[in-house]
Amino acid sequence: MATAISAPTYDPIPTANDLADKYIASRQQILNNQTKAATATEKALTDLNSALSAFQTSLASLTGLNKTMYAQSATFSDATLGSATASSTAAPGTYAFFVKQLAAVSQVSYSGLTDNAGVGGKLTVNMGGAAAFEVNMATADADGNGTLSTRELAAAINAAAGNDGKITASVINTGGTAELVLTSKDTGANTAITLDTSLVTGASSLAAANADPDRRRVLSLAQDAEIRVGSEDGTAIVQASNTFTAIDGVKMTFTKVQASGASPFTLTVGQDDKTTTDNVKAFIEAFNKLRNVLKTLTKPGDKANEVAGGAFAHDGGVRALNDRLTALLRPDGGESLANYGIVATRSGTLELDEDRLLAQLARNPAGLDAVIGSTAVASSGGIAGALDKYVKTWSNGVDGQIKLRREQTSTLQTRLADRQAKLDDQHKAAYDRYLKQFTQLQTMQNQMNHNVTLFDALFGNDKD
Repeated sequence: MATAISAPTYDPIPTANDLADKYIASRQQILNNQTKAATATEKALTDLNSALSAFQTSLASLTGLNKTMYAQSATFSDATLGSATASSTAAPGTYAFFVKQLAAVSQVSYSGLTDNAGVGGKLTVNMGGAAAFEVNMATADADGNGTLSTRELAAAINAAAGNDGKITASVINTGGTAELVLTSKDTGANTAITLDTSLVTGASSLAAANADPDRRRVLSLAQDAEIRVGSEDGTAIVQASNTFTAIDGVKMTFTKVQASGASPFTLTVGQDDKTTTDNVKAFIEAFNKLRNVLKTLTKPGDKANEVAGGAFAHDGGVRALNDRLTALLRPDGGESLANYGIVATRSGTLELDEDRLLAQLARNPAGLDAVIGSTAVASSGGIAGALDKYVKTWSNGVDGQIKLRREQTSTLQTRLADRQAKLDDQHKAAYDRYLKQFTQLQTMQNQMNHNVTLFDALFGNDKD
């Protein structure tokens, strides 16, 4: 009996695939590592950009236009009268005032109005006794049906050239007639609304109402606000608004008048320790968040313990960014952050000694903003200004470092994708080659085994 041919049996498809994988394995591993690194860099740049942007936003909210770290408060002895705020430059002290009158808008109404045909001419709207703007009555008929409705009249007043929102006209329907209500945008005696209908032609119900005291009503009398200094009989301060800025750096807004004979209220302006401390804490928190992101991105790896390093562990530029931020916290000359209790820890973050902060504020309250500075364009300076300026060299969307690095990373990723496509082509070519070879081998093995079977059938000695 013939012996069957003994040879390894290959399945062409998995065998070809395995050999093709081995053919490109070393190059694929290198490419995988490079692609992984590029992806990590892309994500790290996004994280860094977000951290820098958040830091800039925090700086702007604390030290931007009209913002200061040092805060003062302004409080009324009677909070029902209104509220007040004080800037960091306001002179501390106690002031007495009496609220005699609140400013009010002008609001007038004209009742018994009906739709009128054939109305033309010109309506003049006055404020404070002077002409504010004019309304062309001939073109007020918006739908062109020859009849001017009260609603069309109100729309014409609102849209009149020169109105610009100074007066709002509205309509109240009262059964068979309508009432036109005019309201001034601003308060003050100089906003008092009156109408001059002498140049209105035709049968105008508005002109008739304007001439009839019973149909022309003052719903809100336009008036100025008036407060007195020291007492009810003190020096009068009169203005059109209920918000007063008579004291430098202090804004007072009144919502209630005092009864005649009442005692004056007091306004107290002084240092606001809580708000100032909160501002300093917010500055520290913003810096520490940025510092912690940088620490994560630049942390060294530990191969012995298989701990991966940060995406920028070996990036000199990002390490320089980290170092520069620290250096900018130490200005040359003058006050320092440490004087105000803002000190660096061994890890590079900041922490606050509140007792030292409050003690230094008592000695030199203006020094805090002098050392921290401002990010406002017109007055940029100090630590905040320097930090903002330097951070922009990274975050600027036109020529910042992050934009440039993103472009470089994108270019690299495109090249890596091209290399992967070529490597995939090489893998396919190798697979096709191996598949052909092992398919032929399998065919040959099958044929030889078939021949052995034939020989065995023909020449075998298992017959009697």
